Amino acid sequence: MLMFVSVRFGEVIKMISKYDLKYRNDLCLDLHLPESDCFDLFIYFHGGGLCEGNRKGVEVFAKTLAKNNVATASVEYRMYPEAKFPEFIEDGATAIRWLKDHISKWGSCRRMFVGGSSAGGYISMMLCFDDRFLRAVGLEPTDIDGYIHDAGQPTAHFNVLKEFGKDGRRLIVDETAPMYFVGEAEKYSPMLFIVSDNDMFARYEQTVLMVKKNIN
Repeated sequence: MLMFVSVRFGEVIKMISKYDLKYRNDLCLDLHLPESDCFDLFIYFHGGGLCEGNRKGVEVFAKTLAKNNVATASVEYRMYPEAKFPEFIEDGATAIRWLKDHISKWGSCRRMFVGGSSAGGYISMMLCFDDRFLRAVGLEPTDIDGYIHDAGQPTAHFNVLKEFGKDGRRLIVDETAPMYFVGEAEKYSPMLFIVSDNDMFARYEQTVLMVKKNIN
């Protein structure tokens, strides 16, 4: 157990971190907790094109969330070249199920939010819009109190396209794309879409289209 203390303008922010918690035999998550018996939980999936990146290095924003009584679970998942679609999405669902079942060990979780950045945003969108993944672990997408999709790819992910022998620059909406499933559910949890400056070509336009489809 490690405790981080951040001092800014006389303010002390305390955060208790639990590292290398196994949510399945070969995969771990890190949990960063506020000093509180009752908190919200943000489940975060890192970016990296589904082929790089890791769950480490989230302490800076985790401390900000802890200040607001929100715990952060930073999740690792299988990646290319070893992984194949949709294993990284299945890992996300498994991590959520594990946290649903075990978070009470550290306190009372009032609300649970799911999100990610870039590739992690793609995973969070697939979990939100394609209900097959959460249903496979006994959950519904609406069991999550809210989603934060940060600069994810709502069309078929470029590395998923490459896996299937297609040009990763193509804009395709098929069953590997979050956009494909928009409108199938009668009800959605609240969600926040975030775009990034200087992102990949057409990512902003794709996100705008995704939001418009979701609203309509």
